[in-house]
Order: sequence, then C-alpha cells, then structure tokens
Amino acid sequence: MKITWLGHSAFRIEAGESVILIDPFLTSNPSFNGSYEDVIAGCTHVVLSHGHDDHIGDTVDICKKTGAKLVAIFEICMFLNARGVENIDPANTGGCLVQDDFSVTFCQALHSSGTVVNDASVYLGNPCGLVIKTSEGKTLYHMGDTDIFGDMALINEMHVPDIGIVPIGDRFTMGAKSAALACKRYFSFSTVFPCHYATFEMLDQTADAFVAEMAGHNVVVPQVGESVEV
Repeated sequence: MKITWLGHSAFRIEAGESVILIDPFLTSNPSFNGSYEDVIAGCTHVVLSHGHDDHIGDTVDICKKTGAKLVAIFEICMFLNARGVENIDPANTGGCLVQDDFSVTFCQALHSSGTVVNDASVYLGNPCGLVIKTSEGKTLYHMGDTDIFGDMALINEMHVPDIGIVPIGDRFTMGAKSAALACKRYFSFSTVFPCHYATFEMLDQTADAFVAEMAGHNVVVPQVGESVEV
C-alpha cells in the first residue's frame, strides 16, 4: 500500500488496482503545493469522512473528470449527486461497502458535518471515521475529525487496524496529548500518520508535540506530497 499525504486530512491511497482519494481538499488547501492533475490521475474512488468544505474539497471536479466512485454518508452523496457526481455509493455509520480491492466501514467520530449554501446551513449527516481493509491484508483507520472517545476500543476490537491516520491539530479535533492517548490506549498501530495540522494559523503548526507524546511508537511525518510504502 502506498500512502501519500496531500496536506490537511487529504490522502492518496494506492492499493492493488485502486487509487483512493480521502477527503481531497486540494485547490483551496494552502499546504498543498503539488500537481493537481498528477494527484487525481487514475483515481477510482473518493472516500469522505464528513461534509465540511475542507474535507469535501475538490470531490465534485475529481469525480466528474475521472469517473471515480464517491463513497460517503448518504446525505453527502445526495448533496453532491445534485451537483453532478453521478457515481455514488452511499452508506451510514456501521455500514461496510465492498469495493474492488478494498472495503470501507464507516465508524463513529465526535465532530459535526455540514456546509453553507446561500447563507443557509446544510446538514450533511453523521461525521465518521473510515476503516479501509485492502486485499493486500492491510487495515487503515482514518479517524476523520474527532475527539478521543471510549468506543475506539470497540473499533480496534472489531477491525484491528495496523495503520492509523490521526488528527492532531487541536481546536477542531484532538490535540497532541489526547491524540497520542487515543493511539496508545486503544490501538496497536504499526504505523501512525498525523494529519489536520499546519494548514491554517489556528491549528498547531507542527507534529513535534505529538511525536514527543508518542515516543517509542512508529510515527511517520511525511512532507506534503511525500509517499510512504507500508
């Protein structure tokens, strides 16, 4: 499995013949400095954790250009379908969707989900974490935007993820200390990627505090655009 961090919570996951873009916030993302066309090339699936603009990002354009399937909560699928995304695969918390080289299970996240259209708030369903199990035998848990919660223990018991993608930027998600506690108390990740930091001034600007809290664990802090094989 090849994992490329695209800044904020956006990742490109290459597994088997599938190319998955998670929360593809790219063209408006101040930390993304790569080639948009290169990132979306070959995309087969877009998977969204929730409906905030910094996570939906460029989903509509990507799906129109590539024909990628949108895998997301029902309300997000319906909202983006009305904006031109034709290939949708809706689900909700607890649901498991089997794709060609992987499956996606939507699990709990403590956050919110919605956007604003014409000065009116639009509810976009449950915020979620994403458990992605690949045919290669890897299981990745992208926590989405969330606080720590006790039922992370159930997520670990049910799915036993070996790769964690963890929000650490504080204010809107866990900060370094609570994110590290979540990882160490509830999971046995072989590899952990921090995310949702350094994008905006109000977020923590480095992963240093998280790395320090996770001393003794394999925390990978790639540069934006850097790919890592796991």
